[in-house]
Amino acid sequence: MKLASTLALSAIALATTTAFAANEPVIGLITKTETNPFFVKMKEGAQAEAKKLGAKLMTAAGKKDGDTAAQITAIENMVTAGAKTILITSSGDAIIPAVKKAQAKGVQVIALDSPFDGADALFATDNYKAGILIGQYAKAALGNKPAKIAMLDLFPGHPVGAQRHNGFMTGFGLKANDAKSNELSSTAETVCAADTDGNQAKGQTAMENCLQKDPAINVVYTINEPAAAGAYNALKKAGKDKDVIIVSVDGGCAGVADVGKGVIAATSQQYPLKMAAMGVAAGVDYAKGGKKASGYVDTGVTLIAAKAVAGVDSKDVKVGTDLCWGDKK
Repeated sequence: MKLASTLALSAIALATTTAFAANEPVIGLITKTETNPFFVKMKEGAQAEAKKLGAKLMTAAGKKDGDTAAQITAIENMVTAGAKTILITSSGDAIIPAVKKAQAKGVQVIALDSPFDGADALFATDNYKAGILIGQYAKAALGNKPAKIAMLDLFPGHPVGAQRHNGFMTGFGLKANDAKSNELSSTAETVCAADTDGNQAKGQTAMENCLQKDPAINVVYTINEPAAAGAYNALKKAGKDKDVIIVSVDGGCAGVADVGKGVIAATSQQYPLKMAAMGVAAGVDYAKGGKKASGYVDTGVTLIAAKAVAGVDSKDVKVGTDLCWGDKK
């Protein structure tokens, strides 16, 4: 019932935005959630660029990662309200039919961060590379010790989750699927795997369960920094926080601060503000000139680590703080 109420309120909010000036390009932004700091920053980037370029921005989000029903409703509402470009961080392929219907009405649809079939363009981190970087770092930091790895993932079948997971394993020197696969690889060294939905509380529960399965875990891969914070809480509670290398992906300001505090050993920093700003700019270009964006644009990734390790290129916490999520030049 709560979801129905939320969608109804969303529809009302969208309806109130239909009286746009004729010279204002209307652009929609649909994120996975409103609470994850990554998507908060993405929204900030879109708002700033829309204001700069004289566009009208509409926004919507799911209640959690995987909430495709809310995203589909948002697509339909935005098309009705006159959006000519919609930027989406997809929660799953269930949105594709709604995307196709929007495109059939002349709407440009751009994927941000999370790829999906049929998007006109993709502005995103190379998530496989992001995984490779933290895998290389974890391997070098562990040294010659036998690896016992816990994989704290997103949820099955999502391309971003698969690319980071398999990229980490490749960087660590383990056999893994390539960047095109949505299947999560596993080897003897990966002694535990659990889904977290990128959530701190679920990350903590997942880590607690993994420690019960194998108390000797010495490397923890996490899909993002909230999951990493949860894993650290579980390890600290068990008195094992000094014995385990935690690596992650995102590079948000809070996550970089956790690198500085020793919560996370290293993280691959990406730039959601840049993704969103580029998406809005492409929407304005389409509205004014009729040319759609196309192809994949790599928005960059940088490894941030408190301690450098031999053979792995990284930047320190100061650099990570200066760059965190693209809000500082």
